[in-house]
Amino acid sequence: MHTCCAPCSVYCVDSLRAENIEPTLFWYNPNIHPYIEYKTRRDCLKDYAKQIDVDLIIQEEYGLDEFCRNVISDIPNRCVNYCYKKRLTEVARYAAKNGYDAFTTTLLVSPYQKHEEIISVCQELAALSGLEFLYRDFRVGFREGQAKARELGLYMQKYCGCIFSEEDRYRKQIHKNMV
Repeated sequence: MHTCCAPCSVYCVDSLRAENIEPTLFWYNPNIHPYIEYKTRRDCLKDYAKQIDVDLIIQEEYGLDEFCRNVISDIPNRCVNYCYKKRLTEVARYAAKNGYDAFTTTLLVSPYQKHEEIISVCQELAALSGLEFLYRDFRVGFREGQAKARELGLYMQKYCGCIFSEEDRYRKQIHKNMV
Protein backbone atom coordinates (compact mmCIF):
# COMPACT_ATOMS: atom_id res chain seq x y z
CA MET A 1 0.00 0.00 0.00
CA HIS A 2 1.53 3.26 -1.11
CA THR A 3 1.53 5.38 2.02
CA CYS A 4 1.71 9.15 1.99
CA CYS A 5 1.86 9.59 5.78
CA ALA A 6 1.00 7.94 9.09
CA PRO A 7 -2.31 9.76 9.71
CA CYS A 8 -3.71 8.73 6.33
CA SER A 9 -2.54 5.16 6.99
CA VAL A 10 -4.51 4.72 10.21
CA TYR A 11 -7.97 4.03 8.79
CA CYS A 12 -6.62 2.26 5.70
CA VAL A 13 -4.60 -0.25 7.73
CA ASP A 14 -7.40 -0.77 10.25
CA SER A 15 -9.93 -1.28 7.46
CA LEU A 16 -7.80 -3.78 5.53
CA ARG A 17 -6.94 -5.69 8.69
CA ALA A 18 -10.67 -5.91 9.47
CA GLU A 19 -10.94 -7.76 6.13
CA ASN A 20 -8.05 -10.06 7.12
CA ILE A 21 -5.76 -8.33 4.62
CA GLU A 22 -2.34 -7.59 6.05
CA PRO A 23 -0.89 -4.63 4.16
CA THR A 24 2.75 -3.84 3.62
CA LEU A 25 3.30 -0.10 3.71
CA PHE A 26 5.41 1.48 0.98
CA TRP A 27 6.85 4.98 1.45
CA TYR A 28 7.78 6.73 -1.76
CA ASN A 29 6.96 10.44 -1.80
CA PRO A 30 9.51 12.57 -3.66
CA ASN A 31 6.83 15.25 -3.96
CA ILE A 32 6.97 16.25 -0.28
CA HIS A 33 8.82 19.50 0.40
CA PRO A 34 10.71 21.02 2.10
CA TYR A 35 13.08 18.33 3.31
CA ILE A 36 12.20 18.78 6.99
CA GLU A 37 8.56 18.03 6.13
CA TYR A 38 9.62 14.96 4.12
CA LYS A 39 11.76 13.71 7.00
CA THR A 40 9.11 14.42 9.66
CA ARG A 41 6.41 12.51 7.77
CA ARG A 42 8.73 9.61 6.99
CA ASP A 43 9.97 9.31 10.55
CA CYS A 44 6.46 9.50 11.99
CA LEU A 45 5.43 6.69 9.64
CA LYS A 46 8.42 4.60 10.76
CA ASP A 47 7.38 4.99 14.39
CA TYR A 48 3.74 4.24 13.64
CA ALA A 49 4.60 1.12 11.62
CA LYS A 50 6.61 -0.22 14.57
CA GLN A 51 3.80 0.66 16.96
CA ILE A 52 1.18 -1.31 15.00
CA ASP A 53 3.57 -4.05 13.86
CA VAL A 54 3.16 -3.61 10.12
CA ASP A 55 5.89 -4.10 7.52
CA LEU A 56 7.20 -0.85 6.04
CA ILE A 57 9.33 -0.46 2.96
CA ILE A 58 10.99 2.92 2.55
CA GLN A 59 12.23 3.97 -0.82
CA GLU A 60 14.12 7.17 -0.28
CA GLU A 61 14.01 9.91 -2.88
CA TYR A 62 13.81 13.53 -1.94
CA GLY A 63 13.16 14.95 -5.35
CA LEU A 64 12.69 18.72 -5.26
CA ASP A 65 14.64 19.43 -8.46
CA GLU A 66 12.97 16.66 -10.46
CA PHE A 67 9.56 17.57 -9.06
CA CYS A 68 9.95 21.22 -10.06
CA ARG A 69 11.19 20.34 -13.55
CA ASN A 70 8.17 18.09 -14.09
CA VAL A 71 5.39 20.32 -12.76
CA ILE A 72 6.49 23.87 -13.52
CA SER A 73 4.79 24.03 -16.91
CA ASP A 74 1.40 22.94 -15.51
CA ILE A 75 1.24 23.61 -11.77
CA PRO A 76 -2.58 23.42 -11.50
CA ASN A 77 -2.57 19.83 -12.83
CA ARG A 78 0.56 18.64 -11.01
CA CYS A 79 -1.26 16.06 -8.88
CA VAL A 80 -2.76 14.13 -11.79
CA ASN A 81 -0.05 14.67 -14.39
CA TYR A 82 2.93 14.01 -12.15
CA CYS A 83 2.51 13.29 -8.43
CA TYR A 84 0.00 10.45 -8.59
CA LYS A 85 1.64 8.79 -11.58
CA LYS A 86 5.17 9.08 -10.20
CA ARG A 87 4.37 7.61 -6.79
CA LEU A 88 1.87 4.98 -7.85
CA THR A 89 4.07 3.79 -10.73
CA GLU A 90 6.81 3.15 -8.21
CA VAL A 91 4.57 1.16 -5.85
CA ALA A 92 3.25 -0.94 -8.75
CA ARG A 93 6.79 -1.51 -10.04
CA TYR A 94 8.00 -2.57 -6.60
CA ALA A 95 4.99 -4.80 -5.98
CA ALA A 96 5.36 -6.59 -9.34
CA LYS A 97 9.10 -7.05 -8.90
CA ASN A 98 8.76 -8.41 -5.37
CA GLY A 99 5.94 -10.90 -5.78
CA TYR A 100 2.95 -8.97 -4.47
CA ASP A 101 -0.33 -9.59 -6.25
CA ALA A 102 -2.07 -6.28 -5.54
CA PHE A 103 -1.48 -2.66 -4.61
CA THR A 104 -3.46 0.27 -3.28
CA THR A 105 -2.81 3.70 -1.80
CA THR A 106 -3.67 5.76 1.24
CA LEU A 107 -4.37 8.64 -1.14
CA LEU A 108 -7.83 7.07 -1.44
CA VAL A 109 -8.67 8.09 2.16
CA SER A 110 -8.51 11.83 1.63
CA PRO A 111 -11.59 13.80 0.59
CA TYR A 112 -9.13 16.47 -0.61
CA GLN A 113 -7.50 14.30 -3.28
CA LYS A 114 -8.73 13.75 -6.83
CA HIS A 115 -10.31 10.36 -6.12
CA GLU A 116 -11.45 9.41 -9.63
CA GLU A 117 -8.09 10.37 -11.13
CA ILE A 118 -6.26 8.22 -8.56
CA ILE A 119 -8.49 5.28 -9.47
CA SER A 120 -7.81 5.82 -13.17
CA VAL A 121 -4.03 5.93 -12.67
CA CYS A 122 -4.14 2.79 -10.50
CA GLN A 123 -6.29 0.88 -12.97
CA GLU A 124 -3.91 1.77 -15.79
CA LEU A 125 -0.90 0.67 -13.73
CA ALA A 126 -2.62 -2.56 -12.72
CA ALA A 127 -3.21 -3.43 -16.36
CA LEU A 128 0.40 -2.64 -17.26
CA SER A 129 1.94 -4.51 -14.33
CA GLY A 130 -0.33 -7.55 -14.20
CA LEU A 131 -1.29 -6.73 -10.62
CA GLU A 132 -4.69 -6.25 -9.05
CA PHE A 133 -5.58 -2.73 -8.01
CA LEU A 134 -7.15 -3.23 -4.59
CA TYR A 135 -9.72 -0.46 -4.63
CA ARG A 136 -11.39 0.67 -1.45
CA ASP A 137 -13.15 3.98 -0.93
CA PHE A 138 -11.38 4.71 2.33
CA ARG A 139 -12.89 8.22 2.47
CA VAL A 140 -15.74 6.91 4.64
CA GLY A 141 -13.19 6.57 7.46
CA PHE A 142 -11.22 9.76 6.93
CA ARG A 143 -12.48 11.60 10.03
CA GLU A 144 -12.26 8.47 12.16
CA GLY A 145 -8.67 7.87 11.06
CA GLN A 146 -7.69 11.48 11.67
CA ALA A 147 -9.23 11.41 15.16
CA LYS A 148 -7.35 8.21 16.00
CA ALA A 149 -4.12 9.72 14.61
CA ARG A 150 -4.55 12.70 16.93
CA GLU A 151 -5.21 10.38 19.89
CA LEU A 152 -2.00 8.52 19.05
CA GLY A 153 -0.08 11.80 18.89
CA LEU A 154 0.93 11.35 15.25
CA TYR A 155 2.36 14.32 13.38
CA MET A 156 -0.56 15.95 11.57
CA GLN A 157 0.66 17.80 8.51
CA LYS A 158 -1.12 20.93 7.34
CA TYR A 159 -0.87 20.44 3.58
CA CYS A 160 -0.76 17.67 1.00
CA GLY A 161 2.97 17.65 0.54
CA CYS A 162 4.39 19.72 -2.26
CA ILE A 163 5.44 23.31 -1.92
CA PHE A 164 2.56 24.41 -4.14
CA SER A 165 0.01 22.70 -1.90
CA GLU A 166 1.50 24.59 1.03
CA GLU A 167 0.93 27.81 -0.89
CA ASP A 168 -2.66 26.70 -1.59
CA ARG A 169 -3.14 26.28 2.16
CA TYR A 170 -2.36 29.99 2.66
CA ARG A 171 -4.01 31.32 -0.51
CA LYS A 172 -6.89 33.17 1.20
CA GLN A 173 -4.55 34.67 3.79
CA ILE A 174 -2.04 35.71 1.10
CA HIS A 175 -4.81 37.35 -0.93
CA LYS A 176 -6.21 39.10 2.15
CA ASN A 177 -2.75 40.46 3.05
CA MET A 178 -2.17 41.73 -0.49
CA VAL A 179 -5.38 43.74 -0.63
